[in-house]
Amino acid sequence: MKSTRLCLACGSAFAPLPHVPHQRYCSSKACQRARRRDWQNNRLRVDSDYRDNQARAQERWRERHSSYWREYRAAHPEYRERNRSMQRLRNARRSCRPIAKMDVIGLPKPLGSGFYVLSHAHDAGVAKMDAWTVHIAVLSAPTAPPM
Repeated sequence: MKSTRLCLACGSAFAPLPHVPHQRYCSSKACQRARRRDWQNNRLRVDSDYRDNQARAQERWRERHSSYWREYRAAHPEYRERNRSMQRLRNARRSCRPIAKMDVIGLPKPLGSGFYVLSHAHDAGVAKMDAWTVHIAVLSAPTAPPM
């Protein structure tokens, strides 16, 4: 007599395969996809080598496909519009705090040498990659001591 188990993904009863004694997922494609996803999530959580390898692989993919999201948004206007409307909702919930975007300074070259005072900003809103909230104070040049 075969024992039956409940699938962790769909909850259906299934008979485990004899050569897989600890089988916890049924053989449906969706449940096998869930099994692989669970395995990968667990591996990412517990194995730092696997996590580092995945990060490097994703970085290489992004370098090879740098225009992927630009092309995807151009080909899927409904995705773009949904994203814009959801961002408007998030902005409205934020109670009008500013949003800083990448490379917001937009200077043609880095700032020259000088004195800059950076102050801690509380609740500065959403800051994205390479965005800084800064307070720049101009200091007067020191005067030469009398001779």
